[in-house]
Amino acid sequence: MGRIVDPARRERERLLTLERREAAAAERRAVAEGVAETVGLSQARGAAFETPTSGGGRRETPYRRQAGLEWLARKGRLSAAQRAAGERYGACYRRAKVEGSIPSSLDVKPRSGAPGGAPLAAVLSHADGTVQASARLAQFRGRLWRQRDLVNACDLVCGEELTPREAAAGEREAGRLEAVLIVALDVLSADLSRPYCS
Repeated sequence: MGRIVDPARRERERLLTLERREAAAAERRAVAEGVAETVGLSQARGAAFETPTSGGGRRETPYRRQAGLEWLARKGRLSAAQRAAGERYGACYRRAKVEGSIPSSLDVKPRSGAPGGAPLAAVLSHADGTVQASARLAQFRGRLWRQRDLVNACDLVCGEELTPREAAAGEREAGRLEAVLIVALDVLSADLSRPYCS
């Protein structure tokens, strides 16, 4: 024998379902508006984003911030050699920047199977990679004659991954920074035989 459902109860369940759907839709709209506002403010400060595109369904892909070198390359303002040189500089810059985060020797465990802490071999390997990155970064800066504007342009765009507009105070300064960066990358791209810092 089938179960008899009270029509009033069925109506309450239907209304609750509609209420939940409406609340979820309102939350989605609020999140989308918040994301759009955040992206708009970041773009006003010079950040570049890939615009989300709809896939096969209703859901859009998330915004993805573009790094300075990627943005310049997509605009056709960098050659492949310049971009490769900038990526190498940036990899060494970011690796050397974590130099202060080498863990204390108190956290080191002599055996890799010991619980907690990092194994000694991993700490030494990390420290060695950081030292190599610092030395390679010093070589890059030496090739730029340690000229402050050239080094600063590479630090901001290649290392910090800012677009020229984000890194500069205005449009004119952004154009100047981009021009200086291109000169620096031309100098650095002359020697692409050495590996990335890792």
